[in-house]
Amino acid sequence: MEKIKLTEARKRKGFSQSHIAEQLCMDVSNYNRREKGQAKITAKEWQKLAEILEVPLEDIYESEESQIFIFNDQSSGNGNIVNNYNIPFSIWETQKKYIEKLEEELQQLRKR
Repeated sequence: MEKIKLTEARKRKGFSQSHIAEQLCMDVSNYNRREKGQAKITAKEWQKLAEILEVPLEDIYESEESQIFIFNDQSSGNGNIVNNYNIPFSIWETQKKYIEKLEEELQQLRKR
């Protein structure tokens, strides 16, 4: 996932990708891949970026696009089959909130 908040903060400061890459001791192409979300930004790099840009970490930090969930697939009757699903974090988060809301509504209906 492209790191939009990071890119915008860098541009607001008037820094080039080359300048940031130099501060992080990497070449421009490596830094470019990080901004584009093609390479992971480590926790230390996030902290250093916040220092370079003189902003709080939460102003630039964006998590990785997806998380991997492993489900034991019981639908085939074979409990040994495990499937990996890549689910974008934003979808997972939305679904989690929706499930919580439904559970609350169910609790209310049970009280009636």
